[in-house]
Amino acid sequence: MSNHIGTKERQAIAKTVLLPGDPLRAKFIAENFLTDVNCYTTVRNMLGYTGKTLDGKRRISVQGSGMGMPSLSIYVNELIDFYKVKNIIRVGSAGSLQSGVKIRSIVLAVTSCSDSSMNLERFPIGTTFAPMADWNLLMRAQKTAKELGIKTIVGNNFATDKFYGSESWKTFAKYGVTSIEMETAELYTLAAKSGISALSILTISDNLVTGESLSSEDREKTFSDMVKIALTL
Repeated sequence: MSNHIGTKERQAIAKTVLLPGDPLRAKFIAENFLTDVNCYTTVRNMLGYTGKTLDGKRRISVQGSGMGMPSLSIYVNELIDFYKVKNIIRVGSAGSLQSGVKIRSIVLAVTSCSDSSMNLERFPIGTTFAPMADWNLLMRAQKTAKELGIKTIVGNNFATDKFYGSESWKTFAKYGVTSIEMETAELYTLAAKSGISALSILTISDNLVTGESLSSEDREKTFSDMVKIALTL
């Protein structure tokens, strides 16, 4: 049994896990997109569920991860080490760093820059590591989205430790980085270390350049599209 996920049964968690930051979003996904649902953890209210896709063909888990790379790191490490998960797909919100990447857009993050010290502590001084998505998951997500009539953007992401008070995103924007959030670089790094597959599917909820943002009601409908994509992977 892990320290932060409350089930002792390895089989309680499927080999593919959807990873929203918000545990209530995990609950929403389980209640609206899965059947035969079992809640396998409520530890620290970081909810986790396992169920079957609506067609009954696949078993999927959905686990909240919290905000930021340190919190995500706890859950991803335990999902891999204790429950032998093979595929982790982040489904979360992000800000746009480009005026042309509008709110409601769905970004498939091919790579992720970061200002976090987490990788600086892992790798030799003076070196950098470029975390990237699993190519097969990325290609399948793009293909599925096209079949569903959902437009996606494949782009570079910036995972930051600072939600407030930083202007560093402007530099990344100048270099064509598409989106900003707080988790993807750590997910991709841990996936690379452990030899599992990972992908971040991100819905643009606000645009840092134009100041546009989605209402809570709009987010719920738009976020459903990225979940539909993720559930096929």
